[in-house]
Amino acid sequence: MSNPWPNPFLFSRRAFLQLSAGGLILPRLFAGEAAAAAEEGGATEVHGLSVFGDLAQPPDFKAFAYVNVDAPKGGAVSGDVPGTFDSLNAFILRGDPVTGMDSVFDSLLKNSLDEHDALYSLVARAVRISPDKLTYQFLLRKETRFHDGSPLTAKDVAFSLDVLKTKGHPRLRLLLRDMVSATADADDVLTVVFAPGRSRQVPLLVAGLPIFSSAYYAKKPFEETTLEPPLGSGPYKVGRFEQGRFITFDRVPDYWGNELPVNLGQNNFDAIRYDYFADRAVAFEGFKAGAYTVHEEFKSATWATGYDFPAIRQGFVVRETIPDENISGIQGWFFNIRRPALKDPRVREAIGDCFDFAWTNKNLMYGAYQRTTSYFENSDMAAKGPPSAEELALLEPFRDKLPAEVFGEPYLPPETDGSGQDRTLLRRANTLLLAAGCKRDGGAIALPDGKPFALEFLNDETGLVPHTQAFVDNLKQLGIDARIRICDPAQYKSRLDAFDFDIITERLVMAWSPGEELRDYFGSEAANVPGSRNLVGVADPVVDALIAKAIAANSRAELVNVCRALDRVLRAGQYWVPHWYKPSHWIAHWDVFGRPEKTPRFSPGIESTWWYDDEKAKRINFVSR
Repeated sequence: MSNPWPNPFLFSRRAFLQLSAGGLILPRLFAGEAAAAAEEGGATEVHGLSVFGDLAQPPDFKAFAYVNVDAPKGGAVSGDVPGTFDSLNAFILRGDPVTGMDSVFDSLLKNSLDEHDALYSLVARAVRISPDKLTYQFLLRKETRFHDGSPLTAKDVAFSLDVLKTKGHPRLRLLLRDMVSATADADDVLTVVFAPGRSRQVPLLVAGLPIFSSAYYAKKPFEETTLEPPLGSGPYKVGRFEQGRFITFDRVPDYWGNELPVNLGQNNFDAIRYDYFADRAVAFEGFKAGAYTVHEEFKSATWATGYDFPAIRQGFVVRETIPDENISGIQGWFFNIRRPALKDPRVREAIGDCFDFAWTNKNLMYGAYQRTTSYFENSDMAAKGPPSAEELALLEPFRDKLPAEVFGEPYLPPETDGSGQDRTLLRRANTLLLAAGCKRDGGAIALPDGKPFALEFLNDETGLVPHTQAFVDNLKQLGIDARIRICDPAQYKSRLDAFDFDIITERLVMAWSPGEELRDYFGSEAANVPGSRNLVGVADPVVDALIAKAIAANSRAELVNVCRALDRVLRAGQYWVPHWYKPSHWIAHWDVFGRPEKTPRFSPGIESTWWYDDEKAKRINFVSR
């Protein structure tokens, strides 16, 4: 969780949070009607796609406002990544893929870090959209090239979309189900047809997926893990790497898209390197020693007390808080309700009552966080107060299938007394367990079937062990045999893919305009798909119906009301014990970088917009790796 740069195509437990930071945000669909509109045979030609409104950039925009078009090229930037990797194929279920492969591949369109749900022309110079919005014709630039000099054509794009739909990661196959066909009509013309009633998200998903060389994969099996660097067309290519330890991506000096408006002032480093660490503390020691140059801090204790080392005192390392305007991530302890012991929501609520956030925040996190209460935290989609008339209209048809509390104030985690062991809440938890049929045998709790109540908190890193341990201690006080298990990343991924866990610590990222990813997180269809992001196993027809309404919403206001209703239902379901959030990034870096005057609204912009400053590096005698 210490990787400062989200990876669009790292389909692992830490990803698919959003399909972008350097590539695609997972938005929901629609053409920006005010974008360069030209009518041709009833089709509308646009220079980009957006959701629920206009594109901020006109057709002739020169560059994004958050870049320095005169930024120098050179030097390197490096960051830490938790865990390990054993494959350079980030698009299939098998293996533990490496971070950063998004920079190797281009896509039809590219997102702006200042706008949510907006994509602009990259490989495709324009898009023609049929009146029924079921046919999208992408007009490709003729100058596009792969790194070996071969032309990138519509045939390659059609191949890429087809292979991702048929052989790609199950989550991708699920998301692409509404894409009927992708056909190369000419070298520079791609036609994509979508199914009637399709998800509004799918055209933008298609426009932001990676483009592979069909000639390269004619000789290579796509569906296998590999450590052979693939042929790409993006601004970087795979450089030196050691499996599980580090990987370097080298800038392609003659990259075909260097001068495009979506790329000017970006891709400034000659090398981007990711160093892998199994332990967060070891990673931080590496940063202090200059082993890598940028570190995003996620531990409040370290941020408050750990930055008093020689490089800080000498001014060689800089700390800063960068605002984060994104919707907060869904982080917490997630239940696997496929387990018989966790099927009853009263049992799950009782477990949640044992977590003392007030104590944890004060004693372990220096009071730096706020409690997460909503699946749409830090946004206008979070449910508050009694349901509005619009929300009630959505919920009333399901009244007989929903708990009564859905129609009142939304569920809020209980406020604790901050003692670390709130006796009142522990007694309440005990009452809930007994009401669910559990039985007390002295100091222990047995399940309704008489088996001992045991819970395992599974993780692959130790950063949250102190927080979890305080939680576990309270569960033991209640009579539950709770324990923590730390396993290696490969085993962790395997167990998650197979849903072989009781409780896990996870962070999911919700899109600004939620759509298809709701099905992946909470939809019945994904509940039993190996490797899906429906970690909890939610399979509720009411949730499915509300997700369908969210995907079909025709305006932002309609979407907000649906998401608020969905938020109420999910919160009443007791599917997780929510963690905490803060609307900012804690970034520490060696003082060897220059940066634009303006920071993007929705990303720190480090790897994409910063540059290496040779004069600063000389001042502190820093040698770039």
